[in-house]
Amino acid sequence: MKKHLLSIDDVTADDIATLFETAAEMHDVQRRDVKKLPALRGKTVINLFFEDSTRTRSSFEIAGKWLSADVINLSAKGSSTSKGESLRDTVLTVTAMGIDGLVMRHSASGAAQQVAGWLDIPVINAGDGTHEHPTQALLDAYTLTRHLGSLEGRHIAIIGDLTHSRVFRSGVKCLTKLGAEVTVVAPPTLMPSGITAWSKDAGFATSYDVDAVLPTADAVMMLRVQKERMSGGYFPTAREYTVGYGLTRDRLKLLKDGAPILHPGPMNRGLEIAPEAADAATSAVLDQVSAGVAVRMSVLYHLLAGPSTTTDHAGE
Repeated sequence: MKKHLLSIDDVTADDIATLFETAAEMHDVQRRDVKKLPALRGKTVINLFFEDSTRTRSSFEIAGKWLSADVINLSAKGSSTSKGESLRDTVLTVTAMGIDGLVMRHSASGAAQQVAGWLDIPVINAGDGTHEHPTQALLDAYTLTRHLGSLEGRHIAIIGDLTHSRVFRSGVKCLTKLGAEVTVVAPPTLMPSGITAWSKDAGFATSYDVDAVLPTADAVMMLRVQKERMSGGYFPTAREYTVGYGLTRDRLKLLKDGAPILHPGPMNRGLEIAPEAADAATSAVLDQVSAGVAVRMSVLYHLLAGPSTTTDHAGE
């Protein structure tokens, strides 16, 4: 792996396989009475979040603590950025305290890349604007492998608000690297500009027709309608969006038997996903949450443990 994890472009298919092997070992920790490994003892990690988060921040916090790292959470509201301090001064001040790794979420696309250029310690992108969210893509793919086995040749449908989704942008890169056939589906108003050219280069398909795609999908991922990022009318009404693009109770019948249903959360129940789908026996939503801790433990371990620390030691 590279020094930082800023994008799925920073990992190869072999890197992903290695991360998943370690994540499988880390997953076993969740079933122990004592959920502690010594791998990052003496290391300090700061979670610096300039956007609100529940799942990602708590997942990184638990992952670091279970690896015995000292984890400190900082938010924009509790930092000097609220007083007008620049991003550069904030991160340089924080890292001057002798920390070993920085996990950062920011509303500006490219912020993590810029910060990584200023620092000598590993930087993990926990989501930057509408650009990427690499650990979410990794945990989604890991969840799918636990349900489907190899993703080679598997058809994965990603449906919803693509325009504002960093999960989609990282997800298609990760899934296609693992050999999956990906189709993304959205209304024309939520299909990103330039996606036709990108899809040809990246090897995924696009569609506006949910009902045509679902019967051929081995798994489906629903994306949240990000109303907080919308300044205009992307669709007439919530009901019209649900009728056209939501995973409704009736659309569940179109899915293959056993096809897992994913959603990175938080879910807008009744908008992009019906309660019957969110709570279905094939729903993998809570599996994604559990996988998130294991995958982020794996990422932290591989970036921070150092070359002298072996996986066997991590599993002590």
